[in-house]
Amino acid sequence: MQFIQPYITRFKEIYHDKKNRSIIDVLIFMVITYVFHELWWGFATEIKSLSFISNSADFLAYQVFLWSKWVNQHILDLPFTISTTKVNTFLFPSVNGYIAVEESCSGLKQMYQIFFLFVLFPGPWKHKLWYIPASFFVMFLVNVFRIIALSIILLTIPDYWHFSHDWILRPFFYVVLFGLWVLWVEKFRNPLLERKLQKT
Repeated sequence: MQFIQPYITRFKEIYHDKKNRSIIDVLIFMVITYVFHELWWGFATEIKSLSFISNSADFLAYQVFLWSKWVNQHILDLPFTISTTKVNTFLFPSVNGYIAVEESCSGLKQMYQIFFLFVLFPGPWKHKLWYIPASFFVMFLVNVFRIIALSIILLTIPDYWHFSHDWILRPFFYVVLFGLWVLWVEKFRNPLLERKLQKT
């Protein structure tokens, strides 16, 4: 192990330089996010076969449906009905369209990515214990916003619905995830690291 020690020492020297630290941190963020994205889809069948996972996805999808339904109905007053044959489905008769909040729309995958990102990324555990659940809730709200936005798009510019779904609102999850990570680094992780460096 001693032959590795000089490399570890050199890495720490490079990493503790603030200019290098930011680049390395972003690379760590990208690797963790990408690896767990691939793991999810690589083992999607096995993961979704677990009753805890499928039940959680169904519960989250239903909650997203309920919250977005309330906003669509009571705040935006959108013209829609609820399907009697399909679960968690909005019908928009004026444009002959519908939005189904299915398992893949539950936000569970994004919460899974949040969990592993913040568990693996350095930082104080006393803050991770509340920051991870808080980030789950933020992602849930983002998902509700996504369904509401898609409802408006379907009613106003239906030709752009698929583009908005695939290329704007789906990537938006990762914008929010990156924002949550930046907040974590700036407010919790870096101050702790700076205190440790001052003591050495």
